Amino acid sequence: MKCIVGLGNPGKKYEKTRHNVGFMVIDELADANNWNVTQEKFKSLYTVEHVQGEKVLLVKPQTYMNLSGEAIRAFADYYDIDLEDILVIYDDLDLPPGKIRLRQKGGHGGHNGIRNTIDQFGSKDFKRLRVGIGRPQGRMAVVDYVLGTFNEEEKPDVEDSIQQAVKACEAWMDQPFLEVMNVYNQS
Repeated sequence: MKCIVGLGNPGKKYEKTRHNVGFMVIDELADANNWNVTQEKFKSLYTVEHVQGEKVLLVKPQTYMNLSGEAIRAFADYYDIDLEDILVIYDDLDLPPGKIRLRQKGGHGGHNGIRNTIDQFGSKDFKRLRVGIGRPQGRMAVVDYVLGTFNEEEKPDVEDSIQQAVKACEAWMDQPFLEVMNVYNQS
């Protein structure tokens, strides 16, 4: 079973913010495949789907970003999912809007949702799909930036990165992750 988790914050207030691109990717992936991420368990919205004979779990933790790992851990324990079969999608300040990067493992890079996930599992060995949101200009605080919405100039690039992320997730459903990385880390 593969588990694809999009990180974000619940509620209308955060819906279109930069910090919620993980949710946006899950929503777009679900829409593209006519899936509904509406079941509730472990403080999350989720669905279990079947793709080419394998179960795929899509999860949107509703714990708020800083506690995302708690929900991911609960699903991993309940469904007995190996850490290597978990892909976490999240926003990245170090990538410009329009860019995505896939990694097999790594540190938290200052991202509290990833930090909490590492803490919950005691390991950095889970797959990541980073979606670029860029850095704030001038003296804007990072927290204000990530909780803000994309400006009109960023929106086309962000839409493109969300579509690329969806394609990468779909590719991982039936291809080795390294092959998916080789394709989608090129752009």
